[in-house]
Amino acid sequence: MNAKTQTNPHFFTGNYAPLREEHDIAALEIEGTLPLELEGSLYRVGPNPQYTPRDDDYHWFSGDGMVHAFHIGAGKVSYRNRWARTPKWQIEHEAGRALFGTFGNPATSDPLAQGRNGGTANTSMLWHGGRLFALEESHQPFELDPCTLASKGHQSFGDRVTSRCTAHPKIDPESGELHFFAYSPDGPCSPSMLYGVMDTRCEVTQLRSFTAPYASMVHDFMVTRGHVLFPVTPLTLSVERAMRGKPLLAWDAKLRTHVGVMQRGNAADTLRWFHTDACHMFHVMNAWDDGDTIVAYVMQSETAPGLPDAEGRPGDPEAMAARLCRWTFDLADAGTGFRRDYLDDLVAEFPRIDERYTGRRNRYGFYTCHATSRARGDSESVLYNSLARFDFDTGERSIHTLPHGDVVSEPVFVPRAEDAAEGDGWLLAVAWREQEKRSDLLVFDAMGLPAGPVAVARLPHRVPFGFHGSWRPDDRRQSRSALRCRGDKSSKLP
Repeated sequence: MNAKTQTNPHFFTGNYAPLREEHDIAALEIEGTLPLELEGSLYRVGPNPQYTPRDDDYHWFSGDGMVHAFHIGAGKVSYRNRWARTPKWQIEHEAGRALFGTFGNPATSDPLAQGRNGGTANTSMLWHGGRLFALEESHQPFELDPCTLASKGHQSFGDRVTSRCTAHPKIDPESGELHFFAYSPDGPCSPSMLYGVMDTRCEVTQLRSFTAPYASMVHDFMVTRGHVLFPVTPLTLSVERAMRGKPLLAWDAKLRTHVGVMQRGNAADTLRWFHTDACHMFHVMNAWDDGDTIVAYVMQSETAPGLPDAEGRPGDPEAMAARLCRWTFDLADAGTGFRRDYLDDLVAEFPRIDERYTGRRNRYGFYTCHATSRARGDSESVLYNSLARFDFDTGERSIHTLPHGDVVSEPVFVPRAEDAAEGDGWLLAVAWREQEKRSDLLVFDAMGLPAGPVAVARLPHRVPFGFHGSWRPDDRRQSRSALRCRGDKSSKLP
């Protein structure tokens, strides 16, 4: 580690450190028994810098994306990982060194990077319209081959998505449509926002533009059967602040939190803003309509985790700790009809559901958490040792905790069958094994979480800490293609 990385040394040590190799493994060692009904691919992505960053204040969020694919079927698991070969990755690969500053900061970027695409494709994965995308909210979706992970480039979908797109789109389980949004589509740190809908063929059918109360990093949003909701929290963006040597992205406690609510299909000028005291949420679990009320489950913290205030001072770890919270909006009382109630006392993140219930009332929610109530510092932003299932009908929480030192990723739910009851299926997660310095793929019965995994696929190397994953079920009508994913021995890409 050189002097340039000393400001944030934890981003380059342990399992934060980038993986330098790309692997193809035809069959992982399996402990236990993989369910034969479990057929498909789990994709995960996270920051994995190709070269040592240029900045003294490098932030983990800005590392090059590396995709990890676990192809599962017939009781076996194969594995492949590849960097997303974005334009940023390509130009730096040719130069043999980092050229872009953190978040593309022009003050710390090499002149060779000026005006070039700095997308990283490092935040989440999406399977939609028979296509695989790596997402990151400051640029367009980046497409990859679902089997080989060969990079296909950023996509504009007929020049309809021309600047950026959320890392957390929502698929309506009834129509199959994809709902997406973007913040600051009109330029860096602009208060503009964009909302769109994409059909099952990846054709954009709706676009709406509107102005937020202020420029904010909006990481996630909510979709119900009848509404879309856009949370704007005091995690602000300011070029003027950055020009004064202060953070471009910072928490401004003087501002309030706002949520814009719009009926699906309506014009943007019908959007109504609800507001409350300053609070933050990075991730939504789900939301639904309940008569004249909208209910949402989110992971709420009092300030933004891992980011400084407007003067560059670090935040309070206690205030940055997110917990499961219910947000309720009274549609008859726009403005003040916004209530917030914590539901769980455990510090938690990365909420997921049975996605057949997206936008509908869900009984079960899944998330990572600490086994006991505690705060956490910046270096622990993804270091959770437990998985939880919350039953919203009974208020009961079930939990599984890994051995001391191990860390578990966001869980991804896979239903046992298309017509299975809610929550009847499996949770897939990747675990960092601290003592062995490597990773495992864990498969849990989602309704029997405390019993531990029913199967473990052992990797000989580690999967660095990352963010989000997605499941692609095998199409039984294309079984040969599915088998090709599990057995492809293609050579490493240049």
